[in-house]
Amino acid sequence: MHNYQDLFNIIEELVMHHSPSGAEKEINQFLMERFDTLGIKAWRDRADNIIAKIPGKNSDRAVAITAHKDEIGAIVKNITKKGQIEVRRLGGSFPWVYGEGVVDLLGDKETISGILSFGSRHVSHESPQKVQQENSALKWENAWIETKCTVAELEAAGIHPGTKVVVGKHRKSPVRLKDYIASYTLDNKASIAILLALAEQVKKPAVDIYLVASAKEEVGAIGAMYFSQNQCLDALIALEICPLAPEYPIEDGEKPVILFQDGYGVYDDTLNAQLRSSAQQVNMPIQLATLSGFGSDASIAMKFGHIPRGACLAFPTQNTHGYEIAHLGAIANCIKLLKVFCETEFDS
Repeated sequence: MHNYQDLFNIIEELVMHHSPSGAEKEINQFLMERFDTLGIKAWRDRADNIIAKIPGKNSDRAVAITAHKDEIGAIVKNITKKGQIEVRRLGGSFPWVYGEGVVDLLGDKETISGILSFGSRHVSHESPQKVQQENSALKWENAWIETKCTVAELEAAGIHPGTKVVVGKHRKSPVRLKDYIASYTLDNKASIAILLALAEQVKKPAVDIYLVASAKEEVGAIGAMYFSQNQCLDALIALEICPLAPEYPIEDGEKPVILFQDGYGVYDDTLNAQLRSSAQQVNMPIQLATLSGFGSDASIAMKFGHIPRGACLAFPTQNTHGYEIAHLGAIANCIKLLKVFCETEFDS
């Protein structure tokens, strides 16, 4: 087993900071403090992105590397007269992934813990829960959150339609399985760890490098779209998870993945060639893939004409959008590859 403990520790810190799409203050504060500690200039833009800039030798060129800081979860739809909370998905979440258990409701004034509930199992066909036991997949419409608070108490905490809901913090703490990390929200907190490592290790890149912890990616790449529309870039590289599934020829382990296509279109071949060349410089094996049910900051920004070139570098991950498992070596190799890329002259 390798010593990836420092990498594990920083991912754990990131995971433990709640950041459902649109309610990302916890992670924002952590990132601003971390960049300040590293002596890197960073700021928050109007779209809630956290951006750090590393000036390059050639300031006429600029490349952005993004990792979204938001996570999937749920959003409050209604509070019943009994104080039960009805929720719907936020991003690509499914209630059966989380199971019954503690969730945190991020109220305007207070965070309230509740229990994501599906109803009793000891029922007959007279109860709606019987259908979920035998015939139908569980949907958000069939689930609710119990807080045992009154409507007045929930209102006092600032919980209302639109309040964001995430897995409870005490359920989030990552587990180490030999050289693997297992946790909720590796998508995309592990990629944020890559950004922080680059901020620490890249001193004088060939061109200006923007490290962007992008906002609201899970609900439409909103932060990256805003940033790429307002910042002149030669290229944008998105850091992501890569789903492990029988339909994709991707192996679990230490080899990063470069995407050539996803659900939003094709990535740039020239930029991909530069990433592959960077991997070759350090004798790093990589994997190549095309995905279907997937999108990234880069593919979405390129589709809408915000950037001339886009690429996506990812690490193989099991149980994506669930309790995810990834090899720490693959995450470390993304850092190593991108450090070489940043320090190599950028081809036009």
